[in-house]
Amino acid sequence: MVKLSEEIKTAFSKVKIFPVATASKDGIPNVVPIGFCQLVDDETIWIADNFMAKSLANLEENPNVAVYVWGPDTRGCFQIKGKTQIFNSGEKYEKMKAIVNAAKPGLPSKNLIEVRISDVFQCAPGPGAGTKLL
Repeated sequence: MVKLSEEIKTAFSKVKIFPVATASKDGIPNVVPIGFCQLVDDETIWIADNFMAKSLANLEENPNVAVYVWGPDTRGCFQIKGKTQIFNSGEKYEKMKAIVNAAKPGLPSKNLIEVRISDVFQCAPGPGAGTKLL
């Protein structure tokens, strides 16, 4: 697994809504805005499934995901890719559910999508666009 740089972690901390991309086993893409996307450590992201339908179905067929990290204050643009594991019980799930419910009581917190980061790419325009960073 890769370890995120301080620059990427700082950018991640400044984003409020993350575009998250999945694809079915047949390659049909889906992108959704996710409000709960939390960097757990240098190699792991947690995504709360509150209202996923197509994304969850895609992840059940194909565990690959991409998370887009950009905002007006990020000072960079990154695409983080990884493989997911879905939890709907257990210690990790309960911890995520408590975090979500503390921030926004009443959200269903149906599943925890855990992303194990495998790659990070540069997204900013220019000659380095698409360059693999990690």
